[in-house]
Amino acid sequence: MGEGGNETVLVIGVGNRDRGDDGAGPEVAARLRAQGVHAIEHAGDGLALIDLWDNHSAVVIVDAMVTGTTPGTVRRFDAAAGPLPREAFAVSSHALGIAEAIETARALGRLPEAVIVYGVEGESFALGAGLTSLVEQGCLRVVQDILEETACGLS
Repeated sequence: MGEGGNETVLVIGVGNRDRGDDGAGPEVAARLRAQGVHAIEHAGDGLALIDLWDNHSAVVIVDAMVTGTTPGTVRRFDAAAGPLPREAFAVSSHALGIAEAIETARALGRLPEAVIVYGVEGESFALGAGLTSLVEQGCLRVVQDILEETACGLS
């Protein structure tokens, strides 16, 4: 982490709105921004995440995941405590996904003190499609969870 960490929690919605349920992260970010939360959308390579979260002591990342569970299922991971399950976030249109970016940042000493990752189980990643209804419901749950978590202090 860079010096002089900012106390504002940064939410990063990772994904591509033009690839169906891969737009879960950006959807959550947009909804949180509308609620006054410092949230950005990120469709780029995982390594670019490291620069995005520099100078933030607390980061929440939201991304679609594929584990074979019911679409819309939400899982929360404390990435500061240990590695993410790589297989859950293996679907990426970029060379490095969020799991690799987090481990690279950890090795470089650039991981924020608090890194929470929410994964929303995707169903369809078709080009040009919107979110499926179950994933949209999962996104609404993540928005509520993040609003509650940031109001109570991220841990």
